[in-house]
Amino acid sequence: MARRNLKLDTSDNIRKALAKVANMVYKGELDTKIANSFILACNAILSSIRTDEQEKKIAELERIINENE
Repeated sequence: MARRNLKLDTSDNIRKALAKVANMVYKGELDTKIANSFILACNAILSSIRTDEQEKKIAELERIINENE
């Protein structure tokens, strides 16, 4: 199995990495168990990214509200 470096720092990069993994599974280059583990990890990272983005938006809204008080 060929090892590939995949960036998983943004949702766009994760989407691209998932497409690569899906293609590797389709071509028989990657075992489905490994692909499933990778998908689970990507879902956890995406959840973390969403949480971080929500926290930033909440902090910005709180700042705006506090400025207007």
